[in-house]
Amino acid sequence: MRPLLPTATLLFLLTVGAFLPRAAPKSTIEPCSNSDTCSSLVGYTLYTDLKVSEVASLFSVDPISLLLTNAIDISYPDVENHILPSQLFLKIPIPCSCVDGIRKSNSVWYKTRPSDTLSSISSAVYGGLVSGDQIKEANPKAELSDPSVIPVGTQLNIPLPCTCFNNTDNNLPAVYMSYVVKDVDTLAGIAARYVTTVSDLMNVNALGSAEIKDGDILAIPLSACASNFPTYAKDYGLVVPNGSYAITASHCVQCSCGPGSRNLYCMPASLAVSCSSMQCRSSNLMLGNITTQQTSAGCNVTSCNYSGFVNGSIASTLSTSLQPRCPGSQQFPQLIAPPTVVPDSIFSPAPAPSESGGIPTTNPKSSVVPSSGAVLGFPPAGGPTGSPFGSSGACSLTDHSTTFPIMLVFGLFVKLVLSFSL
Repeated sequence: MRPLLPTATLLFLLTVGAFLPRAAPKSTIEPCSNSDTCSSLVGYTLYTDLKVSEVASLFSVDPISLLLTNAIDISYPDVENHILPSQLFLKIPIPCSCVDGIRKSNSVWYKTRPSDTLSSISSAVYGGLVSGDQIKEANPKAELSDPSVIPVGTQLNIPLPCTCFNNTDNNLPAVYMSYVVKDVDTLAGIAARYVTTVSDLMNVNALGSAEIKDGDILAIPLSACASNFPTYAKDYGLVVPNGSYAITASHCVQCSCGPGSRNLYCMPASLAVSCSSMQCRSSNLMLGNITTQQTSAGCNVTSCNYSGFVNGSIASTLSTSLQPRCPGSQQFPQLIAPPTVVPDSIFSPAPAPSESGGIPTTNPKSSVVPSSGAVLGFPPAGGPTGSPFGSSGACSLTDHSTTFPIMLVFGLFVKLVLSFSL
């Protein structure tokens, strides 16, 4: 009978095994071959208390755009310097480009500070949305030979994950949010939070099962309102998630996607100061104005609609139509006060949209903090229905480059120990 391994040896093996790295988190990747850019989001949890302007700087985005994406009221005094609480979840708007054959955002830059390391920038500052190796690869000219010692003030490009899938999900307008999975998340819980299904998330992210792990990055489709601006408009392709706002035309126009609607509604922004004319030609109607007249044949509806930002001017279109019924009141997403505390629970997102439109009413306000959520990122294998990649355009990748060498050494060590104990 072979003698048992000494207790000390067993304890040593168990201790070493506990520190072996696990398989790297997975992320959804969308292949691409053109140079277009789409609207996308990343889900981000603040690692410490930060001003609105600090969060915006981390992601190289406009502070007002950041606030409106999360339906936060921008009319508060000095709102850009409002301090947001640690652990608050935000949706960050980022442009999604085609870089080296895959979708990613390459517009984010970070200036290193004392004590920064690639690991801390990756896991703490950017909440696991990007890995240290990805940051190093995106900055070949930076002094990163020692990832634990980075010169202060180094400008680093941060390649964030994103997907476009033609801004559609099952042939309906959608914006995709890259979400880092937490250890408490389940695919069913994520699906319920964002008014989608487990099967849709599995299809978008090319998942073979509903199992997800802490640190995975999912692409989550959020229902949205899409614009139909001409290709030469500066804001061509504008898509606004349901329950959110967007600012465009040099802060002159504010667009919204209200609950119960897939129709993008645009009107003069509250910040508008020096803007080109917003009145429709041959009419006394201003941008966003709608008039109705009930007749025996139906309802005559006339509206002044935003048509994009063209050559520095606000384009508008006057449209008239006969509808069976006069539209109801325009529903706006609820605006919330700038958050000062993290909510105790996750609030439900806006209702699933229908095809209703309407006449603008006063913007409702609420003290409710916007809903947050966790999403895993895996490369979609073919893309959701309605995308140019067919049924799935993503691929799921796992990096085992650091796991294999350590496992090999560990295996040789175990073999050596066993040979001495026989």
